[in-house]
Amino acid sequence: MTDPDILNYTRQTGDFSRLITSIPYASFIGLQCDQFGDDLIFRLPAKDQNLGNPVLPAIHGGVIGGFMELSAAIYLMLAQETVRMPRIVNFSLDYLRAGLDRETYAECKLTRQGNRVANVMITAWQKSRSKPISTARAHFLLED
Repeated sequence: MTDPDILNYTRQTGDFSRLITSIPYASFIGLQCDQFGDDLIFRLPAKDQNLGNPVLPAIHGGVIGGFMELSAAIYLMLAQETVRMPRIVNFSLDYLRAGLDRETYAECKLTRQGNRVANVMITAWQKSRSKPISTARAHFLLED
């Protein structure tokens, strides 16, 4: 799914645009990534096509889940310096608040890494990091 040259370019320059463009769903929902020192912050801009409830308006729950899962996979791919998209084993998502039609952020944290499986915790928020709209746990199979 991703080319090793694109990953090397991303690691060397900190420019995530080529990497995100190489992942069709990430491009479709508008996923973006910024690096602040060692931290990666993922962004989901407000887009009409991402809405599930136009009356509120609120982001579709599947878009929030996909955004968080992709954020975790990209985070792990860059942290592990692997050349492939990690394979997801399990993904558990807790919706805490409505994801309103505004920019959404996500931060990932590697909570445990074994020889074969890595666990990543993801937190998504909108206006305030102290008021997350959802949290998730993802388990990935590390490549052999």
